[in-house]
Amino acid sequence: MHLHPTVFFLACWLFSLPVFSQNSLLDAHIRQALDANHGLKEQQFLLEKNLLALEEARRLYLPEVGFGVSYTLAAGGRNIQFPVGDLLNPVYSTLNQLTQTNAFPQIENVNEQFLPNNFYDARFRITQPLINREIYYNRKIKETSVSLKQLEIQVFKRELVKDVQTAYYQYLQAGEAVRIYENALGLLAESQRTNESLLRNDKIIPSVLSRVESEITTVKAQQNQARTNQRNAAAYFNFLLNRPLETPIETDSVSLDEALALAATTSSGQREELDQLATAREINALVVEMENSYKIPKVGAQVDVGSQNFDFKWGGYVLGGLSVQAPVWAAGRNKLQVQQAQLDGMALGEKTQQVQLQIELQTLTSRNALLAEVETWRSYQAQLSSAQRVYRDTERRYREGVANYIELLDARTQVTNVELQQSLARFNVLIKKAELERALAVYPLP
Repeated sequence: MHLHPTVFFLACWLFSLPVFSQNSLLDAHIRQALDANHGLKEQQFLLEKNLLALEEARRLYLPEVGFGVSYTLAAGGRNIQFPVGDLLNPVYSTLNQLTQTNAFPQIENVNEQFLPNNFYDARFRITQPLINREIYYNRKIKETSVSLKQLEIQVFKRELVKDVQTAYYQYLQAGEAVRIYENALGLLAESQRTNESLLRNDKIIPSVLSRVESEITTVKAQQNQARTNQRNAAAYFNFLLNRPLETPIETDSVSLDEALALAATTSSGQREELDQLATAREINALVVEMENSYKIPKVGAQVDVGSQNFDFKWGGYVLGGLSVQAPVWAAGRNKLQVQQAQLDGMALGEKTQQVQLQIELQTLTSRNALLAEVETWRSYQAQLSSAQRVYRDTERRYREGVANYIELLDARTQVTNVELQQSLARFNVLIKKAELERALAVYPLP
């Protein structure tokens, strides 16, 4: 494997630089975004929801107590007749004759209906699962889901950090363009004063002064567009930090040293996306085990404590029991569910390999893009020196009457264009640095 020449040069030149030292003011903005961003808060609420679901799964092991009351009124329906009067009344009559008393009264035959009338049943029911593998695996899956959600939040944070950095650099880039146009207007103002003096001395024609005024109007329009871009960049930056869109942005100077050092380093962090997939595969393995647990019977205990009787009379009772539920035949549906879960696991394995390649590709392209922007930025340094030298020479020759105004205007335009391109390249280096930093996952998250 051959090392890119630029990478080798930067590694030698920047060996002693702190690779991941951060800009303190930009870091403060990033921390504010991590504390206040609406999207991140939404993810935090979803994490809290997952934690509550985990607590719910844990409490499935505890007994459940419920209270129920039933009251029945009935008329008609099936009944049963007991001819106790026909059987006992002759005997009672004989006994009364023998004893010369009425100690044995006559009784009626019994006609009892099956449906209870004016009957109530009030009870507390206590249920306790004793053997239930689904509860166990459900708790394990919920625990792992919490870890998965935490990793999703880390991924969101990394994207948010990159967005904040990019918006910050774009704001500075637009501000630099405003400054460059301001300098260009200063040069044009000086040119306007010079041409007005030359016109008073009849050394130029009036159209030259008109050309200067037209150029001033053009540059002002470009400056206004740059200011609009700056305001839009500021609004987006403030949006990421969840504060009023018109809030002034504190800025400080930025250096390319960190970007150059990052381009030279080969170190990287652990991408949370791979951890997410590993956690998802862990969840899938638990799902497979849970689907296989259908073979294990479910055992539970139940106790009823209450009262039942007619006419709201007290009739306390305690009733306990065990329940066992075991599968016998389900037309193979359980096995099909296991196979589906296993195929999900195989799909996650392929997804992991694909994401690994995507991360390698993202890292490679981000590094190459950063190196290309560095080379572009360096090329403009020599171009700017040359353009400024040509402008100074052309201005001197114009004052001496050797060069015409078109040459001076072209020289000035060249200086402005190269300054803009160099500024654009400089901040593009920083933006590409943010993208490579995201690809390498090296920004220290709280």
